[in-house]
Amino acid sequence: MRYGILTFQEPKPDISHKILHVDMDAFYASIEIRDNPDLKNRPVVIARHPQLTQGRGIVTTCNYIARQYGIHSAMSAKEAYDRCRHAVFIPPNIDYYRQISQSIHHIFRQYTDLIEPVSLDEAYLDVTDNKKKINSGTIIAQQIQSQIEEELHLTCSVGVSYNKYIAKIASDFKKPHGITVVEPTDAAEFLKQLDIKKFPGVGRKTYPQFIELGIESGADLYEKDLEFLIQHFGKLGYTLYYKVRGVSNFEVKPKNHRKSYGRERTFAPFLVTPAAVNDQLERLAQLLDRNGRIKELRAYTVTLKVRYENFDTLTRQTQLFQPVTTPEEVVQVVSKLWQEHGDATRSVRLLGITLSNFDDPLYSPMRLF
Repeated sequence: MRYGILTFQEPKPDISHKILHVDMDAFYASIEIRDNPDLKNRPVVIARHPQLTQGRGIVTTCNYIARQYGIHSAMSAKEAYDRCRHAVFIPPNIDYYRQISQSIHHIFRQYTDLIEPVSLDEAYLDVTDNKKKINSGTIIAQQIQSQIEEELHLTCSVGVSYNKYIAKIASDFKKPHGITVVEPTDAAEFLKQLDIKKFPGVGRKTYPQFIELGIESGADLYEKDLEFLIQHFGKLGYTLYYKVRGVSNFEVKPKNHRKSYGRERTFAPFLVTPAAVNDQLERLAQLLDRNGRIKELRAYTVTLKVRYENFDTLTRQTQLFQPVTTPEEVVQVVSKLWQEHGDATRSVRLLGITLSNFDDPLYSPMRLF
C-alpha cells in the first residue's frame, strides 16, 4: 500500500501470545446478593438511596435484573429510582469489595504473574508461559472461571485471544458467566462482524460521522484504506485501520503507575447556572470514585478544568497538605476553585477534575485487585 511518499506492507498482528481478559459479572451487586440470598430475584443497585441524599449520587453498578429497567453504571441514582421504584439500593462498600478482589487476584497468581489490573472487577492476564504449563488459553480460562465460582461463589466472563484488545471485546460476548475464544485464524471475521460502536474511540460524538460515511460495521471499516480514514478521522482513523486488522501489540503490564487520574464531561446544552456547575462537579467526583480510586490514590494535587461556550479554557489547581480520600473532599476543593476563579456569568461546555501527586508509599496499582 502507498500513502504519500511512504510505501509499507499491510500490518500483521503478533499472534504469539495467549491473553485473557477476565471481567467479573456485576461484581459489587453479585457480592451483595451472594451475602444476602434474599436479594437474588430483585433489582439491586449499588448506590446510596436518592431519598437519603437529596437526589444526589450515581449508580456504581447494578445486577442484570436492574439492567432490564434501563439502569446502568454512571446513571444518577435519582434516575435509577425513577425507572425502578422497587429496586434495592445498597451503598457501596469499597474496602470489602477490594478484599474479595484480592482473593480473585490470588487465583490469577496461581497461573501467571503477568497480571494487569484495570479495576477491581477486571484484569488482563498473559498466560503464554504460565506456571501450570498449560498450552491452552481456553483451558486456563475454564479453570479460573471454575475456581472463582467454587471458592468465592461469584461468576466471571472471560475473553481469550492473542492480544488485549480482542480479548476485552470477546469477554463481553457471552455475559454473564461465559467464555469467548477468538483464535488468530478467526480474528478477521470476528472483527468484521462487529458493530462499529464496539471499536475504541467510536462514541456518541463520532458515531454519526461513521454512519454518514457508510461505516456501520467492522467489515465496512476494513474496506476503507488508511488515507481515507486519516483524512476523515485523523489519529483515530490511523488507530482503527490497525484495530480492524487485529493489530494491537500492547503488552500486559503488571505495574501501571499513573501520574494522574481524571474525568471530564462535555455538556449539551451548556451549563448556565452556578448550581448546575456545582451539581456536575459532584457527579464528576462520584465518577472518579467508582472503584474507590480516590481513597486508593491519595492525591495531594487537585486540578479543575472549565471550558466556556466560546472554547476559552480555565485550568486551576490546588496543592494540599493532606491528600483527598473521599469524593466529598474533592468536591470541596474544586468548588472552592470554581468560586474563586470561575466566571458564573458565562455558559460552561466542559468540566474536568484531575487528581495527581499521589501518595506513592500507599499507592500500588496491584492493590486494586
